[in-house]
Amino acid sequence: MEPVWRQQGRGRGRSQEAQGARFRPGGGRGGRTEAPHSAAPLDKFEEIRKSNQAAAQRLVESHVSSSSSDDEDDDDRERQDGKRGQILASTFTTYTNQTGGDATGLVRTGQYLSDLFQSGALTCLICIASVKRTQQVWSCCSCFSLFHLPCIQKWAKDSVFLVSSVTDDDFGQKQHPWPCPKCRAEYPPSAKPNRYMCYCGKLQDPPADPWLVPHSCGSVCQKELKPTCGHTCLLLCHPGPCPPCPKMVSVACMCGKAKPLPRRCSNKAWSCQQQCGKLLPCRQHTCSQTCHTECRPCPRVSVQSCVCGRQKAERPCSSPQWNCQQVCGFPLPCGNHACEKVCHDGVCPPCPRSVSRTCPCGKTKSSLPCTEEVMPCGDTCDRRLSCLKHTCSMRCHRGSCETCRQEVEKECRCGKHRKLMPCHKEYLCDSKCPKTRSCQRHQCRRKCCPGNCPPCDQSCGRTLGCRNHKCPSVCHQGSCYPCPENVDVRCSCGSTVLVVPCGRERSTKPPRCKEPCRCPPSCHHPTREAHRCHPGPCAPCRQPCLLPLAGCSHTCPQACHDLVLVRSQQVGVQLAGPWEQPTEPAFVQKALPCPPCQVPIPTPVPCHRQGRFSCGRPCGRPLTCGNHTCSRECHLVTDGNKCEVCEEGCSKPRPPGCPHPCPRSCHRDDCPPCSQMIRQRCHCKISILYVECMILTAADDQTKVKLSSCNNQCPKELSCGHRCKQVCHPGECEDRCQQKVKLRCPCRRIKKELQCCVSAQCVVQCDDTCRDQQRRVSHVRTHLDTKHTWIDTPGHTHLNIHTHLDRHTHTY
Repeated sequence: MEPVWRQQGRGRGRSQEAQGARFRPGGGRGGRTEAPHSAAPLDKFEEIRKSNQAAAQRLVESHVSSSSSDDEDDDDRERQDGKRGQILASTFTTYTNQTGGDATGLVRTGQYLSDLFQSGALTCLICIASVKRTQQVWSCCSCFSLFHLPCIQKWAKDSVFLVSSVTDDDFGQKQHPWPCPKCRAEYPPSAKPNRYMCYCGKLQDPPADPWLVPHSCGSVCQKELKPTCGHTCLLLCHPGPCPPCPKMVSVACMCGKAKPLPRRCSNKAWSCQQQCGKLLPCRQHTCSQTCHTECRPCPRVSVQSCVCGRQKAERPCSSPQWNCQQVCGFPLPCGNHACEKVCHDGVCPPCPRSVSRTCPCGKTKSSLPCTEEVMPCGDTCDRRLSCLKHTCSMRCHRGSCETCRQEVEKECRCGKHRKLMPCHKEYLCDSKCPKTRSCQRHQCRRKCCPGNCPPCDQSCGRTLGCRNHKCPSVCHQGSCYPCPENVDVRCSCGSTVLVVPCGRERSTKPPRCKEPCRCPPSCHHPTREAHRCHPGPCAPCRQPCLLPLAGCSHTCPQACHDLVLVRSQQVGVQLAGPWEQPTEPAFVQKALPCPPCQVPIPTPVPCHRQGRFSCGRPCGRPLTCGNHTCSRECHLVTDGNKCEVCEEGCSKPRPPGCPHPCPRSCHRDDCPPCSQMIRQRCHCKISILYVECMILTAADDQTKVKLSSCNNQCPKELSCGHRCKQVCHPGECEDRCQQKVKLRCPCRRIKKELQCCVSAQCVVQCDDTCRDQQRRVSHVRTHLDTKHTWIDTPGHTHLNIHTHLDRHTHTY
């Protein structure tokens, strides 16, 4: 739609009629008519200005009359609550008639019904949106959750598609079940929702009747009750589970001794409190419990024999069969061996050696007495080895065959490599599987994978639709299941709670509360006006102000004006042109002063004009600084007419050592600490430091030394030639150098590390090893002097001698 100022005029102030007159056919140079000057733009701007003023006025009235709208909302709520009560009463009438008005069995079903009428309580967990009464829905038969029909159809289709793509070799040929998004109850493929049905399943596309439960057909439910008792549900078509059966039936007690009594069908099991007296399975004792359904095992103890009859012991009557764990030892029919079975009943088995036996390899049969062993036949064993490919090459032998050790060419599990290795060993290569696992997100990365990659074992971790939690399931394909968490949405006072699925708390309105508002007053009144709990800020206080007025004994009769919405003054905001719309006026809360007293008094002037007068002399009242007096002419001191402000500078003495003046004007209290920075050099005279004057003047001598240090290493050199290791410090450096230096013995074999300050007092002497080595060197030199070859050049002779000397020294 076009703006108001564009609906009629076009171009630069010309109307469509003026343009038509200007370019009308037949109107040549002589017949052209000039368009009259139009005032349409001014009229449009005036219209826009009036509409903006009206909008601002409506905004003010809406803020001021918020309390009255709350009252109207309360009336609407009462009407809606009455209508809701009538719908619930009509739904539960047939049930309460059977129970005599008892509604204890309707608590769970009633909660589902109340959620239907509560705004924002029902949410589709697939799309995280509210379920409205005009939308097509589907209800789960297990958890009774409501979902939008298009959402659950897409969910079922995607679930079957993902399962088929992962498990089926021939994709799409098998029929797979699909789960409920909340309780994960599985439904067969034939149960895919394709129609919008009521809760009881009798009516397709139920109409939206304001006097029925949403998505209900209005007829009796008639579903079979659970547990199955033969009766059907008596409620009108409803969401949630069916209530317990309210029918009255005549039922005997659990033991059957007492006469039948009328009982509620859902609670028909009852006890007559008589002793049971039935014979227990032990056939020795009777049941001593009161009337019940099935007797428990006998709790008593009796002396019972074991299975073989050798031992007797006290055992529970409920377990008469027991073994003594002794070997039978009874002679077998052969007369040579005894029974080796543990405690058993019946006849002992025949001797295992009396039947036809074979040699260890099984090729030769023999019928020897049970006292003789069958010897090996001497032939090749030929039994299959554990590899199931080769046979044993040993002679017929007792015991198990050895492990197959033949060298065969084996293919690895993934089929990429081949290698010669013993037959009994499995060949696994180091190649990692590059295929994607069933989640379609992570690689298999299993060594030598044969192709049947295992399911992904990593956590999904994707953000759920609620935007608050992450998926805790194992990594999977497709959409994650909805968030199972619930969030409490409370009213302002916290008395009324609405449980909504996680993620809906940001868009769900707070529930309606019938408790009184508990917000403390924001004005000077001790209490607020009584009103119900509500979201948002409370309405402005409408109680009389009643504050005492200044200058008289009367009180303010106006309405409370501690927090009044006042339109803010937008200065300098100009529109760029007629195409720009003005912004909405901003309002701020502000406390207004009480108006002047208008109570008439017996004088010719109003009360607020009567008061004291000026004498013309200097005021002389002490100023706020406490050091000077007011020099103004005699005046009355009020909130808007106070004494002058002292503009003199501060004349108080400064702390010792501070060269700066006080930055404040003349004042009564102590001067503030000096925050100006003092520029000075550090102890080593290299860095420039800035220290706050207050800290430097209040510090002691030790602290001043720390403040004057740049915290770097001292650049001065000690007498030994090393650099001082201390941090920037005053005075002379300590002539005790801590630098590590190396000292050697005269032959330079022994080496020690000492501090520089101690090295001048220590001398490293040669030990016995050094002296022994020196003797050997001198001996080698003496030996070489007798065997060396003289060379004409002295330098060459000296070089040759030293060369032999070094070799012999190295040999020694």
